[in-house]
Amino acid sequence: MIRTRLHRSIAGLVAGAALATAALGLAGCSGGTTPAASTSSAPSTTGAGALPPIIADLGSIDGTTVQVPLGNTIDLTGDDKDFTHWTADIADAKIVSFVPGKDDGSAQFNPGLDALAEGTTKVTMDNSASGKHVAFTVEVTAKK
Repeated sequence: MIRTRLHRSIAGLVAGAALATAALGLAGCSGGTTPAASTSSAPSTTGAGALPPIIADLGSIDGTTVQVPLGNTIDLTGDDKDFTHWTADIADAKIVSFVPGKDDGSAQFNPGLDALAEGTTKVTMDNSASGKHVAFTVEVTAKK
């Protein structure tokens, strides 16, 4: 009989804890209020406030101008097969730098360009595996 009451008491505590956890979980999902940490009007410079990359397709970038804010990146997409074989010739390496595509065994990374300084530069890219060639202009603008 003692064992049954103890079992019921433990079962009651577990059920109460589960209800409290569920209530907190639902409160955390509600859209009613914004957490105090995210109410600041100043832009964040951490990963949480980082700008998303500018996406540019290697299949349609040829002859275009791509604008990118200073400090941001251009993610060069559209080549799922030979993405590690792209190289870049940059007219003014002070404005953008090339980041080659890679496959580290657990993830694949597209080639890209990092915006280093405001200005405009020509970029010519070649793929040694596919023979593809693209040329475009990058304009790095002031941060917004």
